[in-house]
Amino acid sequence: MSKDNKKFDTDLIRDLAVLLDETNLSEIELEQSDFRVRVARQIHFDAPVTVAAPAAAPAPAPAAPAAPVAPAASGPHPGTLASPMVGTAYLSPEPGARAYVQVGDKVSEGQTVLIIEAMKTMNHIPATKSGTVKEILVSDAQPVEFGEPLIIVE
Repeated sequence: MSKDNKKFDTDLIRDLAVLLDETNLSEIELEQSDFRVRVARQIHFDAPVTVAAPAAAPAPAPAAPAAPVAPAASGPHPGTLASPMVGTAYLSPEPGARAYVQVGDKVSEGQTVLIIEAMKTMNHIPATKSGTVKEILVSDAQPVEFGEPLIIVE
């Protein structure tokens, strides 16, 4: 290492690794000005994992049979809002408050539809298009991965 290179804060890396275990996430990335650190782990599964299975679990009972069929057959729905980061999704601004959106609500592009807490920061997640909320694919306080489907807006 040259003397110009910075030493990494091993305590920070250990803290991030502990956070990975506590939240069951596969990776965490932190960036501040010219410093960036990414901690990741490999998760081994005994059986193959399908993309449609996690999306079907939080769906309401009447919609469950129809929900996994369409995404599996034709790929992701064009109105799917995917998670832009790893963190914990919250459907309302605070515990006990009304959810930002519910199935059937009309939303406008840019309107906050949920928040994701990442590294103790609450990140407002906006709708990427205007339309009607057709499905909410995550539950309140659920850990989410980067790219995970969150909401479908048509």
